[in-house]
Amino acid sequence: MIDITSKISTLRVATAQAVVCVSQQLTIDAIANKTVPKGDVFEMSKAAGLLGVKKTPELLPDCHPMPIEFTGIHYEIKGLEIYINVTVKTIYKTGVEVEAMHGASIVALNLYDMLKPIDKGIEIRNIKLINKKGGKSDFTDKHRKDITAAVIVCSDTIVTGAKEDKAGKVIMSKLESIGIEIKAFEVIADEPEDIRNVFLSFVQDKIDLVIFCGGTGLSKRDVTPETIAPLLDREIPGIAEAMRNYGQQRTPYSMLSRSLSGVKDQTMVLALPGSTKGASESMDALFPPLLHAFRIFKGARHD
Repeated sequence: MIDITSKISTLRVATAQAVVCVSQQLTIDAIANKTVPKGDVFEMSKAAGLLGVKKTPELLPDCHPMPIEFTGIHYEIKGLEIYINVTVKTIYKTGVEVEAMHGASIVALNLYDMLKPIDKGIEIRNIKLINKKGGKSDFTDKHRKDITAAVIVCSDTIVTGAKEDKAGKVIMSKLESIGIEIKAFEVIADEPEDIRNVFLSFVQDKIDLVIFCGGTGLSKRDVTPETIAPLLDREIPGIAEAMRNYGQQRTPYSMLSRSLSGVKDQTMVLALPGSTKGASESMDALFPPLLHAFRIFKGARHD
């Protein structure tokens, strides 16, 4: 199985389709009149499909077990063809395309099994995914392509050369992977004046996104949040809540983070933890969905 621990849980929906083709109208009539010897074809096949969806990870070794929160199975008869649509929903870290396709396959096979005593010419055709939504693919390509960023590492030990920066590099790598242009990278001491000056200079330069890394802990030198907060036009508390919630699912120490986010003019600022793991997890929690904010800030003319 691939590692999905870094992903966030979102609503995932997938619809798959299978087509069963019978060879005679008498078969369709038997289904409609419920005179097939083995019983009610549609209801029994629906039950089989529900089991098929639930048991997908038991049969396909690379599929993750997950909570299935809805399965809908619908039939449509067009001439001698029976169209089976299976829709599956979950709130989880990975999609349900395979579950929907497996469910459609099982429904089709059960139709075949129940109808074969009265029709020797049945065919199963065109098992395919119709649509899916949810997860990163819903957000990756839906933000502006001209977003600029600056990354500032706040650390007394790194600025003196006593320690190597890793967290800042992780942040920049994540930004570059989603197409954000990094205009500046700086390492500064945990000094309020330095933090204030560098932030305001990037606001003046109209940088879209300013990310501070470090200074969000509980030591006396951790002053990034209280230095930035008075400079903001308004905070965006949900962003910090998302970071802490994501981190809390991985380590209880995330409750100690004082990360914050807000807006100054049309520049968004994030204050992330200084640890490499904390910075990486915070970026995973926020991006790319956070980039939707820049459409709101600057309007469709920048799309």
